[in-house]
Amino acid sequence: MERYKEIERSIIKKYRKSIWGRFIRAVKDYELIKENDKIMVCISGGKDSFLLAKCIQELQRHGKIHFEARYVVMNPGYNELNLNLIIENAKTLNVPIEIFESNIFDVVSTIDKSPCYLCARMRRGYLYSKAKNLGCNKIALGHHFDDVIETTLLSMFYGSEIKTMMPKLHSENFPGLELIRPLYLVKEEDILSFIRSNELTFINCACRFTENCSIEDNSTSKREEMKRLIKNMRKINKNIDYNIFKSLDNINLDCVLGYHKGNKKYSFLDDYENN
Repeated sequence: MERYKEIERSIIKKYRKSIWGRFIRAVKDYELIKENDKIMVCISGGKDSFLLAKCIQELQRHGKIHFEARYVVMNPGYNELNLNLIIENAKTLNVPIEIFESNIFDVVSTIDKSPCYLCARMRRGYLYSKAKNLGCNKIALGHHFDDVIETTLLSMFYGSEIKTMMPKLHSENFPGLELIRPLYLVKEEDILSFIRSNELTFINCACRFTENCSIEDNSTSKREEMKRLIKNMRKINKNIDYNIFKSLDNINLDCVLGYHKGNKKYSFLDDYENN
């Protein structure tokens, strides 16, 4: 059996419950993929996006919904080593990638203030434009369950609000385009187990300023801070991450001080005397 077929088989067999089943549940529960969709699967070169590509391929082969998929890699200025690793991994996994160039790293390298923020915005803009040019109506990203939890805590601790990473979003600047996250329910520990089991190596941090990052890197970023916090909390309550996730789907508006939807803000005082 060719190696890519063994890898595909492991998704369906060994990781049927932890990866494949959760992938399928997210697609169904959040209505992420519909008949005749044309999806641009964004591959950064990391473990999450390549796993997403394989799950999308399997869904195309074995699912009941007919849809198209394009597997796109945006090269923002990767060094030769990282770019070659992406190409080799695509061959190993039998993912038909399409690479297009951008100058994001060159632009960001001239910015002193908030380069990561600018980089993220530019990446998103380039990807939406590419999806439009390809005639796609959806963009699939590889964010997973842990990303959702970490984003939630980051918003609370550093943004002073409760919000999370949504399973799908309409684009504000590109009408008709939707962003979807099919790995929304898949835990990072299971993704790591999958790549180790299949002896795969992916780039983790290809930023020009932090190119020496590895997949096990102990970064001092705020997101890494959240990872460590959740890991420690899990020692006390093994379900802590699930409870955080579930709380976002179980908000009791009778017991919050206020909330906002769009540009309108609500306070518990608005109808307090009527209760």
